Amino acid sequence: MSRFDKDLSPHATHISLPIDGMSCAGCAGRVERHLQSLPNVQEAQVNFAQAAAHLELNDARALPGVIASLGHFGYPARQRDIILDISGMSCASCVGRIEKALSAMNGVTDARVNLAAQTASLRYIPGLLETSQIIDAIKDQGYSAHLRDHGSEEAPEASFSAEADKQRNYALIALLFGLPVFLMEMGGHVFPGLHHWIAETIGLQTSRLIQWALTTVVLLVPGRQFYQKGLPALLRGAPDMNALVALGTLAAYGYSVVATFAPQVLPAGSNHVYFEAAAVIVVLILIGRWLEARAKGRAGAALRKLLDLRPQTARVLRDGETRTLPAAELVPGDMILLRPGEAIPTDAEVTEGSSYVDESMVTGEPMPVEKTAGDQVIGGTINGVGALKLRVTQTGKDTVLARIVAAVEAAQARKLPIQNLVDRVTTWFVPGVLVAALATFIGWLIFGPAPALGPALVAAVAVLIIACPCAMGLAVPTSIMVGTGRAAELGVLFHRGDALQRLQEVHTVAFDKTGTLTEGQPRLSSIDIVGPHSDGEILGWAAAIERQSEHPIARAIVDAAETRGLDIGEATQFKSHTGRGVEAEIGGHHVAIGTLRLLEEQGIHAAQTAFNGLPQATPGDTPLFVAIDGVPAARLSVRDPVRPTSAAAIAALKARGLKVAMITGDAQATADEIARQVGIDTVVAEALPEDKMSVVTALKEDGTLAFVGDGINDAPALAAADVGIATGTGTDIAMEAADVVLMSGDLSGVVNAHHISGKVMRNIRQNLIWAFGYNILLIPVAAGILYPVLGVLLSPMIAAGAMALSSVFVLSNALRLRALRPVSSNPITNPLSPQTTQEAAA
Repeated sequence: MSRFDKDLSPHATHISLPIDGMSCAGCAGRVERHLQSLPNVQEAQVNFAQAAAHLELNDARALPGVIASLGHFGYPARQRDIILDISGMSCASCVGRIEKALSAMNGVTDARVNLAAQTASLRYIPGLLETSQIIDAIKDQGYSAHLRDHGSEEAPEASFSAEADKQRNYALIALLFGLPVFLMEMGGHVFPGLHHWIAETIGLQTSRLIQWALTTVVLLVPGRQFYQKGLPALLRGAPDMNALVALGTLAAYGYSVVATFAPQVLPAGSNHVYFEAAAVIVVLILIGRWLEARAKGRAGAALRKLLDLRPQTARVLRDGETRTLPAAELVPGDMILLRPGEAIPTDAEVTEGSSYVDESMVTGEPMPVEKTAGDQVIGGTINGVGALKLRVTQTGKDTVLARIVAAVEAAQARKLPIQNLVDRVTTWFVPGVLVAALATFIGWLIFGPAPALGPALVAAVAVLIIACPCAMGLAVPTSIMVGTGRAAELGVLFHRGDALQRLQEVHTVAFDKTGTLTEGQPRLSSIDIVGPHSDGEILGWAAAIERQSEHPIARAIVDAAETRGLDIGEATQFKSHTGRGVEAEIGGHHVAIGTLRLLEEQGIHAAQTAFNGLPQATPGDTPLFVAIDGVPAARLSVRDPVRPTSAAAIAALKARGLKVAMITGDAQATADEIARQVGIDTVVAEALPEDKMSVVTALKEDGTLAFVGDGINDAPALAAADVGIATGTGTDIAMEAADVVLMSGDLSGVVNAHHISGKVMRNIRQNLIWAFGYNILLIPVAAGILYPVLGVLLSPMIAAGAMALSSVFVLSNALRLRALRPVSSNPITNPLSPQTTQEAAA
């Protein structure tokens, strides 16, 4: 959607704009000078204490440019994201109308409305706009809205269940009163003597009066919703599907009332009644809405299923006593006693005991994971046979499960590029249908056989009723809802919804090595000495220096020293050289550890010669070279085993027709060996972290690229790729940098993500073909295009049934995605068979 309305006031205006990123008065000064340099900014004062800029603009329409400029300058305007639950939306026209109204508000920077979820996701600038104003703007369009509380445990689909119950009751009432009307008027087509029996007993006029009374009840009680929403929308010049139904049924009902009470005003032979059409239209559409609400609730059930994994109570140790408390009352620091087989109530850290925990419901990883003291556990996962004592670390909306749900909801709110076509069409769809119905009515009056008034009315009503903007509005968001929800159950988190479309367009998948293709838990494999110092001295000094680094290889050196019980001293003057190594002072010596490139940069030009005499390193090991006081001293070899699933995942990706590459900062020989083990042909080695972005950009020239990394040190490359895929357990950095997050480190998740993307996009295309094809083909049929050839004129009742079933078809087709199965899984437990590989390529 457009960020701001183009018709903002051209007059001067004062605006207080909250600013993020200012850490000192100097920042405030820089922001102030930047704002004063912008066109149309008459005056700018930045208050550091308030973290706000007070602007006087010559033209309020310049505000979007000011906000964009602040973002580029590195001090973005503070924005808030909210989700509103909306009631009353029935079709794609409703979506377009609400989005247009929200986007026109001064302060809204993004607005997306989801028909399937019945929500609006907004980003706005606090201070320029209040939530109450946003809700009022939606109400002005004829809909109700309320703010969703992310901390609430209320099921999001509860409103769909209530809506389904309401529409079912309305449908039953309409059926109870509408069925006699249908039988009295149309029963004679099935039972030829019925019309004669009615004429001879109660009389045709009495039959019409009974039909009028029953139809009036149908329209005023269960059918009232169409008129309460549709007629005001029509008067506002913004008709929706309710308006189409209201016009169609009122036209049939009004004509029939005239034919019943004042037949003399109609042309001879035209005093037919169509009460049954008005009544049955309401019955069928209400049945359709009932089925639609049920399907919508099922579409979002996957997210609720994740939250329902958490138990409602927990055994908590407080004040020396064990108490059973509601899980909602847990707070960080509480001690939980967990018995074998119980579900973990919230995110926590193991303090005592050991057990295996089944995390498959979150990560998709089928094998239970061993947990001992110090390990983190996720709320909702299932404990194995051991008893555990846990310390609560996160509760409520801060837990992994709640963050997964929030991320998936955010992804569902985003629009895919393919949705743009739907939006353009639906903007004009309902007005176009009204024009088509009017043209149909006039055309029949002019060209239809006499008496033409009755057939003209029937055809026009059929056009109004058969048109289905609902199907077009539901085609894309429902598939996204079901697909992303099912993906989350399989451990694939689409953090950004548009990644669904981009991922199935990917041409090349590039992998980071350490922690992605490998396990990310390196171990020291050997120490080769070339100088006078012992291996114990060198390892102790190296550990003292590497203890100040968070790199996995540094951790391997520290672990090796601790395992040998070495005395690890304190290093000073520590200095890190990104991608090359580290140096520091320890024990009166200057020690440098890293690549040969680092040693050469420090003037140790004999390093290469000194290390050439050592035995050849084991293929796949990463060498670290140590120099002490400017003299080559040793080579440390670190081994990071390849993940057991990596080779199978690479093979499955190739079977799907994708090219695979590896980008790593490791030495060329090590990178080549790892690539050989997993089956990768294209290798870019010795790439510094800042180089990875340029490598990714270069690889993108061959086509759409996905980059797979651990989501921490690969954040720039993840952001630069067309689709960034982060492995691990969903850290904050991974969530921010990546488009897709794999909740486990198993690379089969990459194959599953690509598979899910293709299936969801195929499902969306099926829905769109149906939704557009249905309307393109059947609106002309309803208008009577077949009448000159076959003498067929579509009944409004059949049109109502077709319209109701159109939405149900789209929803039912989307719900098939709930049956998606992982196409690739851990080869240890379920080997990737040739059949599976063929399915992956399908």
